[in-house]
Order: sequence, then structure tokens, then C-alpha cells
Amino acid sequence: MNHKFSAAYIFLFHISILLPLLTQSSIFPQAEPDNLIEKTCKKTPHYDLCISSLESNPQSSNADLNGLAMIMVNIVLSNTTSTLDYIQALLKQAPEPELHRALANCAELYIPVVKYSLPQAIQALSECHYGFANYGVSDAAKEADACEKAFSGSIKSPLTDRNSIVHDLSDIATAIINALQKD
Repeated sequence: MNHKFSAAYIFLFHISILLPLLTQSSIFPQAEPDNLIEKTCKKTPHYDLCISSLESNPQSSNADLNGLAMIMVNIVLSNTTSTLDYIQALLKQAPEPELHRALANCAELYIPVVKYSLPQAIQALSECHYGFANYGVSDAAKEADACEKAFSGSIKSPLTDRNSIVHDLSDIATAIINALQKD
């Protein structure tokens, strides 16, 4: 009887060791974990840009929704800063008065976004003041649109692609912040 009793314990011991290994193998595939980046980006107006932007940031893989919003607002800040730098470089080379005037107008629009609106939005986001964060990010999109409108007539905007990216990234960040407000 002791032999049967011992055999049962040995059998249960082996099952307790093998079962976790089997459930992790391809014999019993487990469901994929929820992908917060994908779920979040599906709620934004520019899914592909959202995915590529967030997946390019290594911190995104461990971030919660607030973290993804913070990462996206920082991406908007990075792009507006880069655009402002590009505008300032073009200003140094712009011989045509109309082009110079339009670029100067764009610089005036981007400077407060880079120096105030987006840094304040980041601060507001860190303090869970989502309405204020949303306002600062929306300002970036608004100013990018205004910059693009500064080019009229025969002057072709050298900033169309950059303004469009800033606008679209701002839309994504705003959508993520809106999702935070609903949670």
C-alpha cells in the first residue's frame, strides 16, 4: 500500500512540474497579451503614425495610458522644436521678402508652442490636469495650420510636410489625452 501511495505522489509531483511547462509550450498556446499601444492607436485619427511613433520609443512597451500620452506629447514637442529649428535655418537663407515674411510668421507661431504650450501641457499631464494638457497640445496643431496658411499666392510652403506631421501628431496626442479623461 505504501508503494501505491508513493507512486501517486510521484505522479502528482511530475504533473505539477510538467503542467506549467506544457501550458507555456506550443501544445497549449496562450492568448496574446493585450497590446495597449495598438488598442490606444485604434482610437486615434492617424493609426499608422501613432503605431510607428509609439513603437519607436522603447519606453512605450512598459507604459500605461498616461505614459503613452506623455510619450506622444514629448514626440510632438520634439517635432515642433525640429520644425522651429528648420524655420530658423530657412530664415537665414531666404532672400525673397515674401518668403522671409511667411517664415518669420511661422517662427512667431512656433516659438510659444515650443517654449510654453507644450512644456506646460507636459507638466499638466504629469499632474493629471488633462483638460489643460489637451489645450496645450491642441495649440500646436492650431499653430501648425496657421503657419501653413501664411504661405499664399506664388509662395510655396517649404514646411507643408512638417506642419502636417505636427498637426497629425497633435491630433494623436489629443485623442490619447481624451481617452485618459474617459478612464
